[in-house]
Amino acid sequence: MRQLPQAISYRMQVFYTGAEWATIRSNFHAENLSIGLVPTMGALHEGHLDLVAQCVKASTISVVSIFVNPIQFNNPEDFEKYPSSLQEDLELLEKAGVDYVFVPEVKTMYPQETKLRFDFGSVERILEGAFRPGHFNGVGIIVSKLFNIIQPDLAFFGQKDLQQVAVIKRLVQDLSFPIELKIVPTRRETDGLALSSRNRRLSPEDRKKCLILYESMILAQKELFEGKKWLEVQGEISQNFKHCEGVELEYFELVEPDQFELLNEFDPNQKVSICVAAYVGPVRLIDNLPLNA
Repeated sequence: MRQLPQAISYRMQVFYTGAEWATIRSNFHAENLSIGLVPTMGALHEGHLDLVAQCVKASTISVVSIFVNPIQFNNPEDFEKYPSSLQEDLELLEKAGVDYVFVPEVKTMYPQETKLRFDFGSVERILEGAFRPGHFNGVGIIVSKLFNIIQPDLAFFGQKDLQQVAVIKRLVQDLSFPIELKIVPTRRETDGLALSSRNRRLSPEDRKKCLILYESMILAQKELFEGKKWLEVQGEISQNFKHCEGVELEYFELVEPDQFELLNEFDPNQKVSICVAAYVGPVRLIDNLPLNA
């Protein structure tokens, strides 16, 4: 069993296995208390803490999981370099008033190779699904495992991972999980950069360059509401990225966020979002912006 850092004394309880949680949960199961879950991969930031705050407020019992899920990484190097800060994370969660933290080992979540494969249809064949094959299968498996182990009434996810939200909504609907999903808006730095654990890997120079993601979405929003056609705007933005040294655009697309379908035309009366992904130096970043009149 993993040993906790010794620097602080925890009011919240940290557990490592589903069996431990089953024992804990049995103590208050009969009291009909609501359980909220925030799944994370650690390296927590204010965006995560927004989810945690809503969970603590809305649930009688709050649970946060910290687990870097290996099977959702199609790039082994990305998995190896994913930041880890367990002690800092636990201190933040303690201060946030979390009741329980689930910190499993890989062998706990995957005692043997998982043979099951999810197919989420067209939603996993575009954008993140196309550039990260197998990613959403890994997301579906780990989220299903967490739902089955914790059995929450509420689960909290960030809007920044918009396509992931669409996948999890489909997972809950198609598998009839009795869980209410709560989607929390993206937290940004004052200059617009969406908070992400991967931001820790940005050099000072790349930190400045990565603002092109947010600024491009704001520019596109402005031009669309001024009457420009989407394909014209998209082409202009693509050219802007080509002139930004050290930044490689993967996609800049307009989507209908519920069914997650690509759009070729902008309708100001339709619910739409812009989604973007780019490498800034060695770090891959994603972002999205809901367009509201």
